[in-house]
Amino acid sequence: MAKSKPNPFERGDRRVYSEFGNTQPAALNRGVPDLPPNQQQIRVQPSRKGRNGKTVTVITGFQHSPQTLATLAKQLKAQCGTGGTAKDDTIEIQGDHTQKLVDLLVAKGYQAKRSGG
Repeated sequence: MAKSKPNPFERGDRRVYSEFGNTQPAALNRGVPDLPPNQQQIRVQPSRKGRNGKTVTVITGFQHSPQTLATLAKQLKAQCGTGGTAKDDTIEIQGDHTQKLVDLLVAKGYQAKRSGG
């Protein structure tokens, strides 16, 4: 039985090339300060732009790590009983829940204000 050639695309015991031996450069790490809630200016506004007429509530101004933002988004979605997502430094909640979200964020210690129409 003939020996087969190793596949060059399989990792196996091979070390994948990385310049200077660094697995993940520090320049790619996101340096976001995780500020306490009372030091953040949060804006809550309804939006229908680019969503085929469906209203979502957009919350902007967060200065949290992505994990903290995802946890907060999960809590807010549960309180509103609807879906949503955490993108970049914003949270989007499906439906128009501006006043309820302002009240929830103020109760958590954020400086939240309603913005827009």
